[in-house]
Amino acid sequence: MLLRLDKRDTRPLHEQVAGAIRRAIAEGECRPGDRLPSARDLSQALDINVNTVLRGLRGLRDEGLLEFRRGRGVTVAEDAEQHSGLRIRVRDLMAEAARLGYSRNDLIEMIKGTR
Repeated sequence: MLLRLDKRDTRPLHEQVAGAIRRAIAEGECRPGDRLPSARDLSQALDINVNTVLRGLRGLRDEGLLEFRRGRGVTVAEDAEQHSGLRIRVRDLMAEAARLGYSRNDLIEMIKGTR
């Protein structure tokens, strides 16, 4: 798995790490059950702190994209492809709403159908 971070990107590094892994899953580079490199290896390859990598990985675990297993490391969750596609579309929708001046709550109300 080859990940790259854009040093010009203003997003926090842990979000960039998570985004790069999310893209790798969405594009099929990482498939369900695949084991990711260790956080230490990723941090060295990306030239960032291991805690930053771990923060990104934990976020993906909380989203249901990754599984942490003692003795097996970090693997792509079995249903990660389903989660990944929807999450990417939701993020795109939120970005477009923000661009148009809508808040997160405005968007939620639109989805609920109360606005």
